[in-house]
Amino acid sequence: MPKAEVSWKRTTPEGASLQCYAQHVGNRWMFFKREKRFDCWQAVENPPLEDWLELLDSVRRRINRQLIRPEEDERLVKKIEERFPGTKV
Repeated sequence: MPKAEVSWKRTTPEGASLQCYAQHVGNRWMFFKREKRFDCWQAVENPPLEDWLELLDSVRRRINRQLIRPEEDERLVKKIEERFPGTKV
């Protein structure tokens, strides 16, 4: 898995399991999801706050291991606060 790719699993409100991943391209993050292992990845245009927070947690852990630059944490927090006003990160 490339350094600029982060994946996780989550459950939808309906109870379905989703596999998600975010890919860092240039100065933005692109989100993808799929339900089962052999399904095609689908781009997510407006990912929910839950996915952004999961990405932030993963990025912070990777910064500690020096896999991602420390500046990315600040950029990601700023992006979350812009997309979801009133959210404390």
